[in-house]
Amino acid sequence: MTAVWTEAWGRADGTRRVRDLFAATYGSAPQVVRSAPGRVNLIGEHTDYNGGLALPIALPHRTYAALARRDDDVVRLVSAQERSEVREVRLADVAPGTVGGWAAYVAGVAWALRAAGHDVGGFDVAIDSCVPSGAGLSSSAALEASVAVALDALHGLELAGDVDPAGAPTHDASRAVLADVCVRAENEIAGAPTGGMDQAASLRARAGHALLLDCRDGSARHVPFDLATHGLALLVVDTRAAHSHVDGEYAQRRAACEGAARRLGVASLRDVADDPHGDGPALASLAGEPDGDVLVRRVRHVTSEIARVQAFVDVLATGDVAAVGPLMDASHTSLRDDYEVSCAELDLAVEAARAAGALGARMTGGGFGGSAIALVEAHTVQHVATAVTGAFAARGLAAPAFAVAVAGPPAG
Repeated sequence: MTAVWTEAWGRADGTRRVRDLFAATYGSAPQVVRSAPGRVNLIGEHTDYNGGLALPIALPHRTYAALARRDDDVVRLVSAQERSEVREVRLADVAPGTVGGWAAYVAGVAWALRAAGHDVGGFDVAIDSCVPSGAGLSSSAALEASVAVALDALHGLELAGDVDPAGAPTHDASRAVLADVCVRAENEIAGAPTGGMDQAASLRARAGHALLLDCRDGSARHVPFDLATHGLALLVVDTRAAHSHVDGEYAQRRAACEGAARRLGVASLRDVADDPHGDGPALASLAGEPDGDVLVRRVRHVTSEIARVQAFVDVLATGDVAAVGPLMDASHTSLRDDYEVSCAELDLAVEAARAAGALGARMTGGGFGGSAIALVEAHTVQHVATAVTGAFAARGLAAPAFAVAVAGPPAG
């Protein structure tokens, strides 16, 4: 069977598309066009809201935002993906629960900037994107970040800075502030209880590098990640299984972790992971609680996943990149069994990729659908994709879509 590929647009093509949409919708040219990438998390899942470590890369797939100022408090929105009529939102009316759908992520960024003291007024915006929606590749963060850097340019806020010729952000500290703005928009206006890893990846990543993000203090370090020099590739498998952060399951996982931290008397589960004596005493303490079995498994995933992130970075430093495969496998097992956020499609994608020769594979993103990633030898990319496609067909599932993830530059 033939595998289906999701190609990234060239930057010029993406800019042209969104400029054309803006002009066709509003009858004039935009004042600002900016874009921001989706992300793939190499390892470190559900660690961000636990103060842990994560290791994402920015995808070449990006969301494009074209904006122009208005003289009033109105935001007019149109999206090529929605193919619907223009929506209107008054910024003065934006509050938790007042804006639905994708517009919440756009209006939410403007609302959060205003709440942080920035003078942001009404604007017209057009959106176009090649980041697959609902695939667990942070299409929401790409939307937020593209609008954030566009509003930054439109109003001269000087938070986003520039991206240098090497694909690195020049103002990381202020970009971290902008990422926090996007997180607040997602949490409070869009109602998705996510951590900050996705927004940090979109705004603070560097081309050719993974972003080692410490979610306890917000610090970040760029780790070289160039698989091509090692004859390897990272295959992304979009299972096409529905995925959303705005649901009860994600919130339940976060609440369980926060509840466990309170019972253990620590600020976050990162403190448990950092305990030199290991997580044994904490797990033994939780085992006696009424819901102890669930809490033990949730905490065990978080603490072991944080350790896997550090081990992954340590292995990369040795140059033996292929050796990270077993860490990816262990991460998926933990997410499937202890954190229970995988699903049949994700498990099948992982199993089929491994059977076809992948060196390691795991689900990526929040789970409950979305995408998996597989580390493969570069010359086997098509073979593995074809094998996974065949496995889905044999189960009577819709064909997955594929992409090759190369660490790209951040929003700009």
